[in-house]
Amino acid sequence: MVTSVAPRVESLASSGIQAIPKEYVRPQEELNSIGNVFEEEKNNLGPQVPTIDLKNIESPDEAVREKCREELKKAAMEWGVMHLVNHGISDDLLDRVKKAGKIFFDLPIVEKEKYANEQVSGQIQGYGSKLANNASGQLEWEDYFFHLVYPEEKRDMSIWPKTPSDYIEATKEYAKQLRVLATKVFSVLSLGLGLEEGRLEKEVGGLEELLLQMKINYYPICPQPELALGVEAHTDISALTFILHNMVPGLQLFYQGKWVTAKCVPNSIIMHIGDTIEILSNGKYKSILHRGLVNKEKVRISWAVFCEPPKEKIILKPLPEVVSEAEPPLYPPRTFAQHIQHKLFRKTQDAALSAAALK
Repeated sequence: MVTSVAPRVESLASSGIQAIPKEYVRPQEELNSIGNVFEEEKNNLGPQVPTIDLKNIESPDEAVREKCREELKKAAMEWGVMHLVNHGISDDLLDRVKKAGKIFFDLPIVEKEKYANEQVSGQIQGYGSKLANNASGQLEWEDYFFHLVYPEEKRDMSIWPKTPSDYIEATKEYAKQLRVLATKVFSVLSLGLGLEEGRLEKEVGGLEELLLQMKINYYPICPQPELALGVEAHTDISALTFILHNMVPGLQLFYQGKWVTAKCVPNSIIMHIGDTIEILSNGKYKSILHRGLVNKEKVRISWAVFCEPPKEKIILKPLPEVVSEAEPPLYPPRTFAQHIQHKLFRKTQDAALSAAALK
């Protein structure tokens, strides 16, 4: 069986085209809200994504510690996304991770193809581009590299890039330190719900079962950025998502009925609350709708690490402590795999309805 694969977006971008292929053009209702991301980032009017300073997250002074934790909890409840600063991971390590990813994507496409994934056969780790999985056949203006980075024993080192030489060491160390940061965040979120400190982490699989999956998103320069999206609007299925980027703006959040462009905060890590935590908290913590814009001036690269529960072992449902007669469960019990299928089914349905409406 021959499968037609869309060309790499990078090769499209470098081919000199003046107009993007129709598969990349967003529907009219989306186009109305896509602006120039550089102009939008400069805009100081309206709400801004909160910045949370984690310096005092474990302060011996209870009042100082509580203030820091309250700020994180408030951001998780109101926004579901935040810039984390003083997160405990050195600038040097962040720079190494970013440099290694950039060098990999600077390789010729023929070199990157050695790491190509095979989505059709279920081999999703490796180098890839989005295949259309909805009725409208739309594609996103990005290539990516995706692989599991933690726990150690679950890694498939055969698909980790050998070039540059620091890729493996820098990524391993980053995953290890990010896992420590995730524990701290889970603790604060648990306490914020009136639960024991380790409860949420246990509910998503603990040290043995929680998976950290890294996706390096590569958004080439786009000749018609007002018509395309790097990543279409979605919420993350994860428990938490941590994101680094190369200081080129692109992330937008749908907050209070409007798209808000996240500013670039040096040496920060962006953190999203994912669907998994939203479900466990019965909607108290928010998994915010977000998307990625592209531009015609600069390549944007982001490093997203999704902290995901095991697919079948855990039933995701609102915890009994956060449910009451006044606040009944908002989500039915599902495994993580069932939640993914539910979202894909809904997306396909929505796309089919949109396509039918346009006929």
